Amino acid sequence: MLTQNNSHLQSVLTIETDFDSRMMQKCLQLARRALGKTSPNPLVGAIIVKDGEIVGEGFHPRAGEPHAEIFALRAALENARGATAYVSLEPCNHYGRTPPCTSALIAAGVKKVVVGMVDPNPLVAGGGITRLRDAGIEVVVGVEETACRKLNEGFIHRILYQKPLGTLKFAMTLDGKIATDTGHSAWVTSPDARQVVYQFRVATDAVVVGGNTVRKDNPYLTSHQEGAHNPLRVVMSRNLDLPTDARLWETETAQTLVLTQVGANPQFQAMLRSRAVEVVEMDILTPDRAMNYFYQRGFCNVLWECGGTLAASAIASGAIQKVLAFIAPKIIGGANAPTPVGDLGFTTMTQALSLENVEIRLVGTDCLVEGYLPQKRD
Repeated sequence: MLTQNNSHLQSVLTIETDFDSRMMQKCLQLARRALGKTSPNPLVGAIIVKDGEIVGEGFHPRAGEPHAEIFALRAALENARGATAYVSLEPCNHYGRTPPCTSALIAAGVKKVVVGMVDPNPLVAGGGITRLRDAGIEVVVGVEETACRKLNEGFIHRILYQKPLGTLKFAMTLDGKIATDTGHSAWVTSPDARQVVYQFRVATDAVVVGGNTVRKDNPYLTSHQEGAHNPLRVVMSRNLDLPTDARLWETETAQTLVLTQVGANPQFQAMLRSRAVEVVEMDILTPDRAMNYFYQRGFCNVLWECGGTLAASAIASGAIQKVLAFIAPKIIGGANAPTPVGDLGFTTMTQALSLENVEIRLVGTDCLVEGYLPQKRD
């Protein structure tokens, strides 16, 4: 396969072989072992190949620990000399919490480095590739680039926009309802679909709901998988008119954060803190301010599993970039049954938000529509 690399470094033709593609897919598999654990850092996998055999592999487990290339080089030992290194993200060339990976690759004597994608981080941004080439190492860039970028879309968004990637997830019936008009919603979708949702939670830093979801659904918001990462569970409530016995206040297996406004229900706040629930007060609580706060905490991915009112507010404020919509082959009717997105103020179909880069697949008996909201253009 012949692909054009349009990076700002230079315009080069990258020859991507089937073997290179398979090795990069292996890097991505390794990187996924740390889903949900690396923010604010990216997910990265690396392997060392010599004479067609993998002699070392590794992945970045979490911020502050060695990068994927270092683990792979440690495993390869002397076999790294004259070998080819595959890494899903451009090796770093700066001192941060860890030394530069470019220095380690050069010192190990690798002869070639195959890179999945250029790092969008301005501290790297092609500098690692240049350093390797200056050291006489052959560098191939852009192998499985689309897959590499998809895996780290939250990291990329964080770097480019100084906010985490916001993803709205909802499940609705064929007639567009997320619950009956009594509020009953267990379950809209199939067990297969719910398992996919649990996987989405594993990959995210935080999952957000509003007070209505806590009152009506009393959710767990965990990954429901032994030993898997659980996201920070976030409740947004201006007044803290919430039940005292919610499952989200049980923090033995997953942490909970409540975002509220200054001075809201001090007694309830005290009860939450006594149960190890974190409480943060804001002057004005809005979705965009929440996302700014999540950025300060180092998050890359935030999953919104809220009801229609908060979903509409999050979309309108620019907190949402991606949509995951599960559609079940069920009809429940009901003029007052809730829908996944509340009032956006639209009065004509020309105002509708048409998703971009849409992918549709079946999950059990349900349909999953994945796409991105159109970017605002000045």
